[in-house]
Amino acid sequence: MIREGGCLCGAVRFKAEGEPLNVRVCHCRLCQKAMGSPYFARAQFDQRALTVEGETDRYASSENIDRVFCKRCGTRLFAWRRNGTLAGVSLTTFDDRNAFAPTEHIWVSEKLAWLKLDDGLTQYQTTIPT
Repeated sequence: MIREGGCLCGAVRFKAEGEPLNVRVCHCRLCQKAMGSPYFARAQFDQRALTVEGETDRYASSENIDRVFCKRCGTRLFAWRRNGTLAGVSLTTFDDRNAFAPTEHIWVSEKLAWLKLDDGLTQYQTTIPT
């Protein structure tokens, strides 16, 4: 299965091959600031499963993560691990924005106080326990 997506202006297009490793909603403060929204809903893929065309830029939001966005319109597309392993793809940038549904919430300890999580999904105070 190949799913496609892209940015607001169409200058960046991507393809994701196969199924995501997980689909989560992250409520951490870094994701809030990076996405400009209460959370980052994303599907995580092996970076080798992604093909990206068009001009993007990166911002190092932490020691391990680059935020990747369209150079023209600024659409926030990916959270790219610098070690070359994983990439979180913003769910709403897929052409079929309903292709994947989250199964868990992470970093709910940092969620906005007014946001009510009543979807029945598993919630983790920080990241997934290993």
